[in-house]
Amino acid sequence: MNDPILHPQVADQMTDHNYDGIQEYDNPMPGWWKMIFLGTIVYSVLYMYYYHNGKVTRSIHSDYQAAVAANLRLQFAEIGELTPDAKTIMQYVDDPKWSVVGKSVFSTHCVSCHGANGEGKVGPNLTDDLWKNVKNVDDIAKVILEGANNNAMPAWRTRLHINEAVLVSSYVASLRGSNPAGAKPPITGEKPIPPWSATPQN
Repeated sequence: MNDPILHPQVADQMTDHNYDGIQEYDNPMPGWWKMIFLGTIVYSVLYMYYYHNGKVTRSIHSDYQAAVAANLRLQFAEIGELTPDAKTIMQYVDDPKWSVVGKSVFSTHCVSCHGANGEGKVGPNLTDDLWKNVKNVDDIAKVILEGANNNAMPAWRTRLHINEAVLVSSYVASLRGSNPAGAKPPITGEKPIPPWSATPQN
């Protein structure tokens, strides 16, 4: 079968490929399309660096948790202003709705010293039974609000809503006994504290 006679301009646009008599036009991608493609490559590099550089709070999951927590803060009117006592802290230890707020506060402010899972870094391990400044569960809120160890643990009274302080205390209390991998060694010279109770131990 003879090839059809093509107009010179059309012939210039044809590729050299010929598949069973079928030829292709040489139509390059538009420049704006190429720029979008290159842009996605650049964006993917920035995305990988931002979300996969080891920072605990930089992930889609943590962003979602932060958004949920921000929304829940607007709902604090539902529970009123909480009191940082043992009974209140224990009430929210296993509350699936409000523990999200506590976990978000912990992820935002506490992981740099205590680790993502409370395993301890510069600060002490929060998952064992040997606590330096805490003997009862309400002491957790006291340390968070007032600080400890000559401000090695800073006071958060002026930086957190009282409900955030109570809910993060509940979250910290829930970490006890979790024994995450890589946990910091126990504090020497400290005696094991009793199990958490809604009634402080003397």
